[in-house]
Amino acid sequence: MIERDFDVPFVADLALREKQIQQNYRPIMAVHKWFARRPGTLFRALILSEFVKGPLREEFYQNQSLRSLRVLDPFMGGGTTLIEANRVGCEVTGLDINPMAWWIVRQEILQVDLHAYRRAAEALRQSLGQDIGRLYRTTCLECGSPDAHVKYFLWVKSLPCQCCGRDLELFPNYLVAEAVRHPTNVFVCRTCGELYDSPSPKEAPPCPHCKTPFGLEYTAKRNRCKCGHCGHVNTYPTPSAGPPSHRLFAIEYHCETCRPAHRGRFFKKPAPEDLAKYEAAAKRLASLRPLFIPEDEIPAGDETDRLHRWGYRFYRQMFNARQLLGLELICRLISRERDSRIADALATNLSDLLRYQNMLCRYDSMALKSLDIFSVHGFPIGLIQCESNLIGLSGKTGAVGSGGWLNITEKFYKAKSFCERPFEIRHQGSRKIQIPILDEWIGDKRNRTRPPETKRVSLGCADAAKADLEGAKFDIILTDPPYFGNVQYAELMDFCYMWLRKLISSTHPEFRRVTTRNANELTGNVSMGRTLEHFSEGLSRVFRKMAKVLKPGSPLAFTYHHNQLDAYLPVAVAMLDAGLVCSASLPCPAEMGASIHINGTGSSIVDTVFVCRSTGSFPRRWLATTPAALAKIVADDLTLLQQGRVKPTQGDTRCIIFGHLIRLAVWNLRSTWNANVSTPVRLVAVRKWTTEFGGLDAVLRELGSTYTAAQARQRWELREASAPYSTETDEVSF
Repeated sequence: MIERDFDVPFVADLALREKQIQQNYRPIMAVHKWFARRPGTLFRALILSEFVKGPLREEFYQNQSLRSLRVLDPFMGGGTTLIEANRVGCEVTGLDINPMAWWIVRQEILQVDLHAYRRAAEALRQSLGQDIGRLYRTTCLECGSPDAHVKYFLWVKSLPCQCCGRDLELFPNYLVAEAVRHPTNVFVCRTCGELYDSPSPKEAPPCPHCKTPFGLEYTAKRNRCKCGHCGHVNTYPTPSAGPPSHRLFAIEYHCETCRPAHRGRFFKKPAPEDLAKYEAAAKRLASLRPLFIPEDEIPAGDETDRLHRWGYRFYRQMFNARQLLGLELICRLISRERDSRIADALATNLSDLLRYQNMLCRYDSMALKSLDIFSVHGFPIGLIQCESNLIGLSGKTGAVGSGGWLNITEKFYKAKSFCERPFEIRHQGSRKIQIPILDEWIGDKRNRTRPPETKRVSLGCADAAKADLEGAKFDIILTDPPYFGNVQYAELMDFCYMWLRKLISSTHPEFRRVTTRNANELTGNVSMGRTLEHFSEGLSRVFRKMAKVLKPGSPLAFTYHHNQLDAYLPVAVAMLDAGLVCSASLPCPAEMGASIHINGTGSSIVDTVFVCRSTGSFPRRWLATTPAALAKIVADDLTLLQQGRVKPTQGDTRCIIFGHLIRLAVWNLRSTWNANVSTPVRLVAVRKWTTEFGGLDAVLRELGSTYTAAQARQRWELREASAPYSTETDEVSF
């Protein structure tokens, strides 16, 4: 059972490593972008801990066949739980209210002929190259070849000066590339637009071409920018003026001929012929009658309101003419594919490609690459935008650059190859050893065996609280539910959905809705009026439904974390409403400490894994009755995490305490709980119990220096590994 056999140090070590470079451990996740994916190693470990005899450290690397088991995920999201369950042979059922989640999991699990897919993906790329490849060529400054490949076009936002009317360019600084992956710092001159080198990343010499002194007087900062012509200080953005204009000011390109003898990257100021190629793309786009470019308006929302503040009103305005032309042509080529599974795979590639083919992508001047639109889980509006080569570049050593069709399809091919030959990574000191798990596979069918093998996979785009599951009984329900302050998945995924809907809605009715947004979506959302009460009621409906379809004593296990205790209250309400007892709250790393939105903050990378059952048992030592006793449990958890190479921060500690407080609240309130009183009353009941127990502060005081000596902010590092794990055997039954 999970309560007895889940090996915290072992799983924490694996999960932490996986989250640093997740695609190396679980290539399947690269099928399409989804947000905040939990470690696959965690859910594999939960399944094996519950159903497989023997130490988890040994069984984890062995072939498993659990064909008699039925697994349900009511919030399948990016599909991590279903993939892990399907891989070990379980019959899986997945539900999600978001059609993009349904589509992504479907593409991850359903079998596709990889050889046929690769031929189709390459044929599309060749066709695209013959048609518009010239739009991504430039003249090499070294050898004069007109056939050098553009990697990235760099654009700066511009607007008319509010005083003199002349163009005002919103450069946040004039640095194009830092001397990290390039031999020197590269700057753009604000007057003549030429690029030149500098030994300093902050203070460049005068422009060698026009002698303009370097200075930051006319750069954009805090929504202000001084005009270089009349000196007027302009404010921006101006929503009523519509979306901002952009000027192409730099190109990073690749010349295969010159590359061996060249130090660093290739940069240039756009030549007249480069500007003419963009105008040719715009002219051709204007002559087309688009079939697939979305005309949808961008609705209001917590995230999309940021777009509105910059004047964007329609999704198509987030792309430039060359991007719109290329994406329209890709859609037309996909629509001609006769094999439905190949067509769906290519459509998935198109959807994932959109992340890099828009005018909200930024250029990382240190890493010298494009940052996709969702790199910060939102709609970031930068002042410098990066347009990637749509087709993708192939060099002698593989794909060059990022964000092109070639990059996306190669990533997809590797992801689906993992389905046929999954593996695990074992660490021996500094060595990483890839261990094939030969008899496991991911998919609904496998044709290379005789006779072909099949697995039962049921995926539904539906509200789990309303789904028809009558007669079904599941051996385990595993999920990563929405968190109250979660990423606004629907608002962000509409960006891809608008294109994909135009392409596939005729064959997939799940895509006939005009948006992925749904009033029943379980996230806090100010613009849609989704409060903590809304979240509580929705989670309760799902948990009550899940409790009815669980076999007696079988676990409902799920991950959760938040920086505020109030966001945990709905979790306790949902468990109690469903008549479940929380038999364990286990810590496990689930975020990457180096993530843009995590690193350097007080946020936690540690999830609580809640395990709930209608009947069962758990170790007696977990039943704390005082803050001091709970502090001892928390200290033990911190020790186990440290044995798993995790160095818990203060934020991690707080989240672990929140998990235990909720577990104990459920245990102590279960006998007198009234699920029929109003939601506010039920939330208050849980809050009251945690307060009377002493709450967070009382446990932190008991922890003393164990807490205060911990880092206040996330700084990821590995620690030495660990001893075998086991729980005490004295148990409390329920």
